[in-house]
Amino acid sequence: MSKEFDVIVIGGGPGGYIAAIRAAQLGFNVACIDEWKNSKGGPAPGGTCTNVGCIPSKALLQSSEHYEHAGKHFAEHGIEVKGLGLDVGKMLARKDAVVKQNNDGILFLFKKNKVTFFHGRGSFVKAVDGAYEIKVAGATEETVTGKHIIVATGSNARALPGAPFDEENILSNDGALRIGGVPKKLGLIGSGVIGLEMGSVWRRLGAEVTVLEGLPTFLGAVDEQIAKEAKKAFDKQGLKIELGVKVGEIKTGKKGVSVAYTNAKGEAQTLDVDKLIVSIGRVPNTTGLSAEAVGLSLDERGAIVVDGDCKTNLPGVWAIGDVVRGPMLAHKAEEEGVAVAERIAGQHGHVNFNTIPWVIYTHPEIAWVGQTEQQLKAEGRAYKAGTFPFLANGRARALGDTTGMVKFLADAATDEILGVHMVGPQVSELISEAVVAMEFKASSEDIARICHAHPSLSEATKEAALAVDKRTLNF
Repeated sequence: MSKEFDVIVIGGGPGGYIAAIRAAQLGFNVACIDEWKNSKGGPAPGGTCTNVGCIPSKALLQSSEHYEHAGKHFAEHGIEVKGLGLDVGKMLARKDAVVKQNNDGILFLFKKNKVTFFHGRGSFVKAVDGAYEIKVAGATEETVTGKHIIVATGSNARALPGAPFDEENILSNDGALRIGGVPKKLGLIGSGVIGLEMGSVWRRLGAEVTVLEGLPTFLGAVDEQIAKEAKKAFDKQGLKIELGVKVGEIKTGKKGVSVAYTNAKGEAQTLDVDKLIVSIGRVPNTTGLSAEAVGLSLDERGAIVVDGDCKTNLPGVWAIGDVVRGPMLAHKAEEEGVAVAERIAGQHGHVNFNTIPWVIYTHPEIAWVGQTEQQLKAEGRAYKAGTFPFLANGRARALGDTTGMVKFLADAATDEILGVHMVGPQVSELISEAVVAMEFKASSEDIARICHAHPSLSEATKEAALAVDKRTLNF
């Protein structure tokens, strides 16, 4: 007989496991199905984020930053390093250990919250008496039944036509995290978040990195002033970024990968590299879900069609995270997971898409929330802007890391904060203050009047808010 649950979550990534835990907290009998496997074949919940995305990339970014600091920046602090070496195998092992800690942490949280975990691939079988039958294909095959189904199956890396991922020469984010040694030459197609972060890791470790970007502008979704500041920093570091290119034929051979492309001037070029990372976006993961078995609606991208509350066209079936519309961000998926669990319980779960923060964990870091200056101009909204450079921040000087700035955009009449954009040290942490301020409909004057600790990087946030009214105190 099929096991019955109030809520079944398909997918154990950030959206899925959080949805399962919140539903269990609300008193439901919950199951979560996830097929990720570790190197030994055991369960590895956490999805792309934990296994081949956010977590392992941050581990490698941290390791590579330590290496670069030791080789290039310790001397200015009076620290001499002789015989500096690099053990890529050990670096990757540390990354894998960090991933396992997160996998094990999620399994512990399932036990703590009495969530039943099934290791395998979940797919729809049929609708039965106000519920849905779900097949779990793992080491053994079984069937479970749930009144509410939350689909949180995430996304997969998009491949270039004619150049499928082999994870040896042509790499997705997965292969990019498992390169066994530092390639002499590394190519990247796409200058998005994954491309820039992985490019940064291997450049720091000694690779010559070239990024080919099809768009004529760098980081088009980022505020233009911030993007230009970031591009200057990356150019200085030696990250070669070519914009406005058109990629042609890609060939793999014993010596690596050859990429034919046309540059922005229309000139035919060839890039020969040892490894090629393709980072041109991600596609919703609905393959193998058997959506057609129950009539679940998908759009032309393969994403599950949902309304503003994450309801699908089927009663009792919900979908969240990368597999639906909206930004493909782990924290967006988490917020939707909580909101859906609360909606199932009759509460009023809420996700504000206007205050979802974005972060790129390069060096300098890039973070933003709300509208960019170009968006405000396009919609004809009257606004005021204020900026403050980290060059004038005492803590940044002490850190020896003064690249970048904080930028505020506020309504010209009401002074309500419309967007905050940052590039510089540790801005992934600083952006949270802006998110809180915008959630409470704060004005730039509110931030300008709040006492910030001295010396701290957060003072740059206060000063940028002061700059909206043209009254910075330290610049």
